[in-house]
Amino acid sequence: MDNVSSHKHFILDGFSELGALRPVLFIPFCIMFIVSLSANSLLLYIIISQRSLHSPMYILIAGMACVDLSLPILFVPNMLLSFLFDWRGISLIGCLVQMHCIHFIGTFQSTLLVWMALDRYFAICTPLYYHERMALQRFLRFMIPPVIRNILIITTFVSLAGPLSFCASNVINHCFCEHMALVELACGSTTINNLVGLLAVFLIPVADFIFITASYVVIFRSVLKSGRSGFKALDTCITHIVVISISLTVALIAFLSYRIRVGLPAAIQVFFSTMYLLFPSCFNPIIYGVRTTEIRKHILKTLTCCHFIHTVSHS
Repeated sequence: MDNVSSHKHFILDGFSELGALRPVLFIPFCIMFIVSLSANSLLLYIIISQRSLHSPMYILIAGMACVDLSLPILFVPNMLLSFLFDWRGISLIGCLVQMHCIHFIGTFQSTLLVWMALDRYFAICTPLYYHERMALQRFLRFMIPPVIRNILIITTFVSLAGPLSFCASNVINHCFCEHMALVELACGSTTINNLVGLLAVFLIPVADFIFITASYVVIFRSVLKSGRSGFKALDTCITHIVVISISLTVALIAFLSYRIRVGLPAAIQVFFSTMYLLFPSCFNPIIYGVRTTEIRKHILKTLTCCHFIHTVSHS
């Protein structure tokens, strides 16, 4: 083993099973990429430009839009070029940097939903103290621990992947540097990598989901018990629950498909792992735009105004 050199350059070979049909994937993924960029950019513009939306809940939604805007930019352009021009190469350093960025920013999809759940808890269960508890200085004590957790966990499993010896193959069966897709190529023991990766799944998305579920159980009980007119506020909670349920389902399928051998074809594994990052980026801004009344009103107003200006300029 000592005389065998470790690969420092890799080939991203996701969806190679499709053969000559692989370039066709450019069309659906390009459409999703455009939808993600335009929808999240519009959502950010609406929240930033409207002073009435400069409240904690809408600022957190803007934070989610930033995450959903950033994630596709990290891997989709490279993936589209791979589909069209067969550009598949990436260095080990580039792979590790991409892995760290994707997984670190991806953790905030669930972490932001935790902060949104706290916002709804304070708004519905303690409305008299809402502005006091959502003041930045006080809310930082809820924001800093998850950020530190995300940094430590992601940095740990990426750092453990770097020193591995990749002497068997340099072909990564994926469209970007997913942690387990790279670790599977190692020719030594990867037990620690598998354990830390599995631990990351349960300490971030699963732990966040449990916290969010507990928060909403308390919120629903509070509203039903008090008989107050809090049902309007529950509409936002339902939006969050829809987003959480879909995001977590896709994420768990993506993560566990590499660890539990259920006979899924490689292309299906790659598909779910890619959708875990890309689908929420398209789905979240549409859901928040449609289901959040204030945002929906401002979007319709902005689009109507743009249409009117376009009509006048061509008349």
